[in-house]
Amino acid sequence: MKENKYDDDGFFENYSRMPRSVGGLEAAGEWSELRSMLPELAGKRVLDLGCGYGWHCRYAREQGARSVIGVDLSEKMLAQAREMTDDSAISYVRSGIEDFEYAEGAFDVVLSSLALHYVADFGEICRDVHRSLSTGGAFAFTVEHPTFTAVEAQDWHYGPGGEKLHWPLDRYHEEGQRLARFLGHDVVKYHRTVAGYLNPLIEAGFHVDKLSELKPSPDMLTQHPEWADEVRRPMFLLVAATKA
Repeated sequence: MKENKYDDDGFFENYSRMPRSVGGLEAAGEWSELRSMLPELAGKRVLDLGCGYGWHCRYAREQGARSVIGVDLSEKMLAQAREMTDDSAISYVRSGIEDFEYAEGAFDVVLSSLALHYVADFGEICRDVHRSLSTGGAFAFTVEHPTFTAVEAQDWHYGPGGEKLHWPLDRYHEEGQRLARFLGHDVVKYHRTVAGYLNPLIEAGFHVDKLSELKPSPDMLTQHPEWADEVRRPMFLLVAATKA
């Protein structure tokens, strides 16, 4: 059975206090980079996998998307998204990403933000998304970086004074399930190598257009000094691909 931590009251309460939950896209460190990797959205049919509060769905409509579907397994997430949305061209569907009905050629753009590392079979999703896209359609997504997901603790190695010495990396090539600690709860995630993300895309028929490991710029660090540690190791992997 698919894990649905976001409908756990305590977990959802912790998530709702995160900066990105309160401040939306502008509070998400990876947003500016993901935005630059998205195609022109005007007139497009857009699918958002793991839509959460619906921030990306509403952004797509602000950019002139013809229609948007947001998919999420969490009823609490979708209830919040619906409460924040007043737009008949946006619809929300409760479904696991793996279970959604990917109709052939139904979308022009598929995006996903920090959701696909919860999916066991990424190759299947690549094939489903490829089938659901129109020719030339775009698939853009973000996941936790493989150097971040390899070790279950997902935390620094600390010195005797509590200083952050380095980010541990182990079992990198052992792809598969990890039981990570997130927002005070044990959460199942799936570790993949960089190749484990790119090769299934290529095998499904995508052309990989751009990768980003999101090194914070000086301007970003000026605005958000708390991101200084993100220069020491990548936390996000962003991918933009096109259906040939």
